[in-house]
Amino acid sequence: MPTTPGSELLCEWWNTDVDAVENEILMYGGGVNSSDAYTINGLPGPLTQCELFFAIAKHTLTVLEVDAVYTKPFTTTAIMIAPGQTTTVLLNTHQVPDSTGIFEMAARPYLSLVFPFDNSTTVGFLKYKSASGNSMPPTRFDRLQLYNLPELEDTAFATRSTKTLRSLASSHYPCNVPKKIDKRVITTISLNLQNCPANQTCKGSKGGRFYASMSNFSFARPQLSILESYYHNLTAGAFTSDFPQKPPKAFDYTGVDQLTENINTGFGTKLLLLPHGTNLEIVLQDTNFLNPENHPIHVHGYNFFIVGSGFGNFNVAKDPGKYNLIDPPGRNTVAVPTGGWAAIRLKANNPGVWFIHCHLEGHTSWGLAKAFIVKNGPLPSQSLLPPPEDIPPC
Repeated sequence: MPTTPGSELLCEWWNTDVDAVENEILMYGGGVNSSDAYTINGLPGPLTQCELFFAIAKHTLTVLEVDAVYTKPFTTTAIMIAPGQTTTVLLNTHQVPDSTGIFEMAARPYLSLVFPFDNSTTVGFLKYKSASGNSMPPTRFDRLQLYNLPELEDTAFATRSTKTLRSLASSHYPCNVPKKIDKRVITTISLNLQNCPANQTCKGSKGGRFYASMSNFSFARPQLSILESYYHNLTAGAFTSDFPQKPPKAFDYTGVDQLTENINTGFGTKLLLLPHGTNLEIVLQDTNFLNPENHPIHVHGYNFFIVGSGFGNFNVAKDPGKYNLIDPPGRNTVAVPTGGWAAIRLKANNPGVWFIHCHLEGHTSWGLAKAFIVKNGPLPSQSLLPPPEDIPPC
């Protein structure tokens, strides 16, 4: 749990071994059991996998930083935070408290899916030191005063929160977003339902197995580390460098019927191979298969710039003209809108093998991931370091 004063860690809690939860879905292809509670700093509060709204009653929050990147400060009544993201805010304790000196601070999920999920609200309390007496916080939901906490389905607030973020873009903290790109990769994000193999028990919908995919390829983890395979040039049978630059089949990604239409996914360890210094754009396109939802996509090894996002299908002829290439927010995790898309840009100048995956752990276990290799640059400082002599075997 956080030990730094003022740190708040928002989590989920299962009344069971979380490894057992993951093992269950991998064995039978079923869905992830809903968590039993959300927590603030490990505590569920008096109320007992998705983005969370967070607010403190009667207070505003001034956002200063997201994912360790400064932003243009702005004041808001609440924030939305996705799994794996961080946000630094300033809190001004300028309210006039009642005799208890207590204000509720709460988090609840942003409802962006149709499957069953944990829709509870977790609550903590802020108490002013100036308050007299030893009043205790309320323990009944009907006595809580949550005030400015957005409702479960407040898509307008969620969208507005995303659009408000801007990089600081100052002389000390410049915004080095690539203005021109060398490669654009359009990647669909899908949940998939496979037929149950013969003589197996499957617990997914309609007796099938759940998988997930990017551009209709479910990521298969190899036996040997991809980084070691690449460094030692042992690539045969370990991975291929043919991840598609666009979906293998074009269709109305966000218009298909989520319950009656489905594309069986392929499987493989397909990677992108990039020359050092490539200006890369990745467009992450949600699909309607099984369940359109807000996917938090995390990129290892890089902070990137979110240059655009929207609902519906990405239009390569029109949408890039609306990009923010002046002060887009820098992040390492992007929440792809439900039934929509997000475009990110980065300069591939960090050599190595880097994982891109959904921060909903169940989705990553189902294969909602891909990876890319950045080749060495011309200088020693731009080259991959050798593995340490004492590296343990994978």
